[in-house]
Amino acid sequence: MRRWFLTVLMALAGLALAQVPPSQAELEGYTGLLAAAAKGDVARIEGLLEGGASPEVRDRAGRTPLLVAAHLGQHAAARALLRGGADPNALDNQRYDLITIAAVRNDAQMIRVGLAGGASARNVTSPYDGTALIAAAHLGHVEAVRVLLEAKAPLDHVNNLGWTALLEAIILGDGGPRHTEVVRLLLEAGANPNLADRGGVTPLQHARQRGYAGMVRLLERAGARR
Repeated sequence: MRRWFLTVLMALAGLALAQVPPSQAELEGYTGLLAAAAKGDVARIEGLLEGGASPEVRDRAGRTPLLVAAHLGQHAAARALLRGGADPNALDNQRYDLITIAAVRNDAQMIRVGLAGGASARNVTSPYDGTALIAAAHLGHVEAVRVLLEAKAPLDHVNNLGWTALLEAIILGDGGPRHTEVVRLLLEAGANPNLADRGGVTPLQHARQRGYAGMVRLLERAGARR
């Protein structure tokens, strides 16, 4: 139990530290496409790209202009960068991509922008070898989960903590309406209700241990075993 608790704490702390938006100091220091992306200046983006600027320029954290746009919810800027040849699946230094960044922000519109521009919902991202779906499920981001499921994100991917999106929604969720709805959506989409963690504890057992009655009912209806 103690080892499991420490694993949860490490996961929460690591996720909080790993995906970091540009700081105010970084924003003030940006020039060129990075600055234009941060400001959502589409005309400037298009002008710079036409002038030969590389859409793959990076800041010290490895963020491209497209990733900066994702962090700041600059949808029009992201579209302009994708039209101009930006890599839709670029990763920053912590291995986050546009789709995962948008999923953590619950920015369903940005996820759609990325998908339309060639980004994949199947990318393995983050220091945890996870996916955007796992990140969204962990945070109870219902709209992001919906869009990712529509994009056929991998339902049963297991990250390096030994958890799937379903397990994270239960283990790291609060058992409230948002996380319960995420569990419903995952099960409805076909997530395996019996895929246990590394300790052999199933989603149903985790939900029962936490007293998450709504999740327990959903799992039982989906055929979860004890």
